[in-house]
Amino acid sequence: MSIEGKVAIITGGGSGIGEATAIELFKGGYNIVLAGRRIGNLKKVIEKLPSRDNSAIAVVTDVANPRSVSDLFQETFDKYKRLDVLFNNAGISAPGVALEKLEIDVWRQVVDINLSGMFYCTQEAFKLMKNQDPKGGRIINNGSISAYAPRPNSAPYTATKHAVTGLTKSTALDGRAHDIACSQIDIGNAMTPLAARMAEGVPQADGTIKPEAMMDAQKVAQAVLHIANLPLSTNIQFMTIMATKMPYIGRG
Repeated sequence: MSIEGKVAIITGGGSGIGEATAIELFKGGYNIVLAGRRIGNLKKVIEKLPSRDNSAIAVVTDVANPRSVSDLFQETFDKYKRLDVLFNNAGISAPGVALEKLEIDVWRQVVDINLSGMFYCTQEAFKLMKNQDPKGGRIINNGSISAYAPRPNSAPYTATKHAVTGLTKSTALDGRAHDIACSQIDIGNAMTPLAARMAEGVPQADGTIKPEAMMDAQKVAQAVLHIANLPLSTNIQFMTIMATKMPYIGRG
């Protein structure tokens, strides 16, 4: 199948890395299904897409709700009859408060979106990819530098991103028999509305507040496109893409 016939779902597609990736995949010839909670944001991204023969649709989705996720994949199948790439990108962080002061509801919300939501999407992707012709597909999980090294006061986000690594490994293993490849891309300091504060100054492990180097989110999107375009016989299991001078190597 040519790239032009392929279909990609991008969760958290209304802004930031999701938006940049949607534009890059669309320019690369993919039909795009943008999923997110705010239809206005999704439509704004679609308006930015260049004129091409491939198409894009927006589907309001709450990844923390299994029924909403099921509806997303059903709508994708109804429109395109297959799925080739799932970019599990939707995620949130929690306020940077002391661990003992974190509200339980906040913890649950981060787990529901970052981890459970990723599982729900992966499960639905398996159902489509195992049964389509040709079968198989690729799942790319948005991990984080926090999947390896935490920031201060980030227990919910860090815990879920560590768990994403386990989900990635299990998905890759369970997908082998069905030609389903699974990768994890760990991103550090991409310039998005969510991460822009890092350029102004964020807490460090030694208690100081320092600005951190940032990178263009388009570079992340180009990395996702590179993984997506690999044949299913080849996989980048883990990729780290980061601002070169951010405090990760040697952090803490």
